[in-house]
Amino acid sequence: MATDPNIRDLFRADSVPAGRPIDTGAVIRRSKRRRLPAQVGVGGVFTLAIGGLGLVGVQGLAPALTASSQSAESAADSGAPDSGAGLLAPAQNESLKRAPAERINLCGGPLAEVAPSATGLVLTPSFPAAAAGAASVEGTVTLTNTGSESVAGYTSATPAITLSQNGVVLWHSNGPTIQMVSDVVLAPGESIQYPASFTPVVCSVDDDLAESFGADLPAAPAGDYQVSAAADVVIDGTAELVTGPQQTVRIG
Repeated sequence: MATDPNIRDLFRADSVPAGRPIDTGAVIRRSKRRRLPAQVGVGGVFTLAIGGLGLVGVQGLAPALTASSQSAESAADSGAPDSGAGLLAPAQNESLKRAPAERINLCGGPLAEVAPSATGLVLTPSFPAAAAGAASVEGTVTLTNTGSESVAGYTSATPAITLSQNGVVLWHSNGPTIQMVSDVVLAPGESIQYPASFTPVVCSVDDDLAESFGADLPAAPAGDYQVSAAADVVIDGTAELVTGPQQTVRIG
């Protein structure tokens, strides 16, 4: 079975037919196409890591990953240099224009002001009061379609949660996670509920430099705090940042 010559063979003096110039552009393009499957594999893993999406429910990501593969192959055929950006799914390329949901609020910074989503999607947190020093506070977040049109897409099964007080971020969802992808199919007025949790502690700017927060952060003192939720909902290949109203929660 005939095979494409590799680069070393093409440049051997005894393997070049007399009078036939070497098409270096074609050689480079063939070499890129051989590397393409491995590159797309790495790009796919990177895409999942950015969005915090696990392999469970990956079927929902298939169209985006297919588009990534086609984009990468097109770049290889054109002879363009490999930047890696084309290997990301379209939704993730869109997300790179801003911070992902879990990074819009950072320790010690001001609570982000996010405009309501044009899709009409709204996230509403619901958490009970908790004792000061609690290891974790469990609650729910409800995603509601308040718009006039149906919405279909997918998102992480757990929204990003932020704990704040007087507009200053005290804690936010952090650390590596493997999460399921959750389909979002909502007619006007319909909603989906997700489990969620937060830790009533106070983080600092330095804590955001680590992969995840340490276990020795100081507990938030007794008082009233605000909890908010955010999520990237992928709709028609675009990652839409969805937030909603804050909830006041009593600690202590």
